[in-house]
Amino acid sequence: MGQLLVWEWQSELFVFKQQGHFNNVASLAYSPDGQHIVTGGDDGKVKVWNTNSGLCFVTFTEHTSSVTNVTFTSSGFVIVSASLDGTVRAFDLHRYRNFRTFTSPRPAQFSSLAVDVSGELVSAGAQDSFEIFLWSMQTGRLLEVLWGHEGPVSCLCFSPVQSILASASWDRTIRLWDMMDSWQVKETLPLTSDGLSVTYRPDGQELAVATLNGEISFWNPHTATQSGSVAGRHDLQMGRKETDKITAKQSAKGKSFTSLCYSADGESILAGGQSKFVCIYNVKEQMLMKKFEISCNLSFDAMEEFLDRRKMTEFGSLALVDEGAGDGDSVNISLPGVRRGDMSSRHFKPDIRVSSLRFSPTGRSWAATTTEGLLVYSLDGSLVFDPYDLDLDVTPASIRKQLRLQDWAFAIVLAFRLNEKALKQEVLETVPHDKIRVVCGSLLDIYVEKLLGFVAACLEKSGHLQFYMTWAQSLLMLHGQKLKNRCDFNMYNIRYAVALSKQRGMKRAAEEDEGVEEEDEEELSEEMSEASVEDAEMML
Repeated sequence: MGQLLVWEWQSELFVFKQQGHFNNVASLAYSPDGQHIVTGGDDGKVKVWNTNSGLCFVTFTEHTSSVTNVTFTSSGFVIVSASLDGTVRAFDLHRYRNFRTFTSPRPAQFSSLAVDVSGELVSAGAQDSFEIFLWSMQTGRLLEVLWGHEGPVSCLCFSPVQSILASASWDRTIRLWDMMDSWQVKETLPLTSDGLSVTYRPDGQELAVATLNGEISFWNPHTATQSGSVAGRHDLQMGRKETDKITAKQSAKGKSFTSLCYSADGESILAGGQSKFVCIYNVKEQMLMKKFEISCNLSFDAMEEFLDRRKMTEFGSLALVDEGAGDGDSVNISLPGVRRGDMSSRHFKPDIRVSSLRFSPTGRSWAATTTEGLLVYSLDGSLVFDPYDLDLDVTPASIRKQLRLQDWAFAIVLAFRLNEKALKQEVLETVPHDKIRVVCGSLLDIYVEKLLGFVAACLEKSGHLQFYMTWAQSLLMLHGQKLKNRCDFNMYNIRYAVALSKQRGMKRAAEEDEGVEEEDEEELSEEMSEASVEDAEMML
């Protein structure tokens, strides 16, 4: 079932359960504060994840078919999702319930979704009837059906500053609909190929469009003029599938970006699609800044540029050989146009691809839904805020106040309770050199080990070598007995390393010189063991 179950083994108590999406993840969205991520998958589930812990805390299962798009409203407490089951549903994060269900007069499969800035208008595009439906969030009534597109509506996006809806379609146009002027078409932007994705810059002054020919074009929505374009087809670097009869270079010519997202400052744009790479471009310079490889898992298809020679036979690729033709068994080759493969096949290899991209509102991270699942990339290598025994009085201002009062020990305790690296370093380096021994003697036992670990980390990077050596010497001299357990642990590790080096040394000596006499072998092994013991003593 793809579940993670956790028990407390001594009491045999159930702790918690986690389960991801059973099939592919189709879409994601960040909450306005960046604390939560909502995802929708082909299993019909809508899941909400905590970005700090990485755990899912609520799952909505009201949809009966694949969820194609999800989004948050501006308040951050309402989630809206579109599905192929012909419904658009709104979920309340206060009571964890589905409080609105939007439907169309005729059954339609919704493939795109957008909610305006106020959270009042909900729009969804149909992939079979080429229509865009508008509902009221408060009443749940259908307000209008927008006609005009001559192909499936692939993407919708509301302007962040105006009541204007941008819609991308396979009919090679981008239409801008004015919500304040009787839902009329304000502008029609002609494209050179089918429109796959459209997104507004955070300030609403620019529009980015991804098309089927692999290009990203930038438009001014006010003047309906194109301001630039990026040819991204060469950056996709599509791998070669096992059943492809053409090279990966030729196959990449038919690939394109299917998801776009501006960075929080609007200077860069993320692009992902039918490839294992996510590209980030500088909008002003219109050049590639960096490529992220989302997976190295070779169990996915289209990962390698060249076919494995071990899978080649005299009749061609092993995947293309019709082994079961005489037995009446079906051949494990997907039909033309089928992207997701035959799920009933026992040897199904999903294609690596990126289905959705979103940048965090904080600008510190971005997330992608891929064949691997939900991936979050962050500028912060570790948790920014991981406090210990925190209360309302522990703030940076109160810590600096204690420094001004020259209460060094209390300031160190508060800094380690707040547990911010820069603040801990500031407090330690403020303590006068001649007060270090006195401060170390007045620390509680629980903070001694934390302080020693922090000093050890600073010794590797800081330029104040003698200063931090003084801290380490004072802590070890005053609290040596309390740190005995940690020293014992290090001693056992070093003993194990010594024994291992003895064993390897004897084996190496025996292999190098089999003709050496037994006395010489004993002297050699003793010398090597003595050298390893000396190295271990120096390390200790």
